[in-house]
Amino acid sequence: MAILSIQSHVVYGYAGNTAAVFPMQKLGREVWAVNTVEFSNHTGYGAWRGKVMGGELVEELVAGLEERGALADCEAVLSGYMGDAGVARAISGAVRKARAASPRALYCCDPVMGDDGGIYVKPDIPAMFRDELVPLADIVTPNMFELEALTGVCVKGIGDARRAIDMLHEKGPGIVLVTSFRGEGGEGAQPRIGMLASGKSGAYLAETPELPIRAAVAGSGDLTAAVFLSRYLETGDVQKSLELCTASIFGILEASWKAFSAGPAAKFMELRIVQAQKELDSPSRFFKARRV
Repeated sequence: MAILSIQSHVVYGYAGNTAAVFPMQKLGREVWAVNTVEFSNHTGYGAWRGKVMGGELVEELVAGLEERGALADCEAVLSGYMGDAGVARAISGAVRKARAASPRALYCCDPVMGDDGGIYVKPDIPAMFRDELVPLADIVTPNMFELEALTGVCVKGIGDARRAIDMLHEKGPGIVLVTSFRGEGGEGAQPRIGMLASGKSGAYLAETPELPIRAAVAGSGDLTAAVFLSRYLETGDVQKSLELCTASIFGILEASWKAFSAGPAAKFMELRIVQAQKELDSPSRFFKARRV
């Protein structure tokens, strides 16, 4: 069985499939990678080379898998960043083909649209996520900004988050994972950051110390969606998957931050997925998820 991963790809650094494929393989999944863009580096650098691959190429590659009979072995489809609405339509078609060949196949949609800095995709992409891909998904993994963008709810605490998550459940996804969740947090409290996962068994929050990272790290959301999906396919348990995912992501981010801090001055912190790969299958720390 395999995961069909339809995302961006960078040659240098980690984002999209570069951040997702190896972690899923390390966790024992076979991965078929389809790249929606091919860039020299992630766009946060301000300059890059490469191009958007387009929906037609995605459709052609998935058709090739279909012709080989490979889609019968597809256990999940994972999608992330897309360059244009044509790619969104191609992903929708790929999910339907995968489910036709493998009825139990899951679709995990990472609705990559933006972060605290605002929307960074083309104007028609948010509507494609909201109206077509999210309703098609079994699992959806927005960050806080994307949760608000998809639902229109201003999230100030756990109550707002639960209300927004319920709105996403009503659209179709049985599992919602909110990354980079910040609760109310009292004055003087140690900064904490967490992930909030909701499924049939309830909603759970796992928190870790917040590392002194100045801004969102490119590829961290792609890595999180990949690890959570892999763990859910393994365990079938939302709480356990959340705990394992939280531990791995914290371990890799901590290792990445330490390497960045100790190294020469650089504008961006890149993930150290290979160097910290033990954190994927054998995390060095554990964070208990509590029911909320």
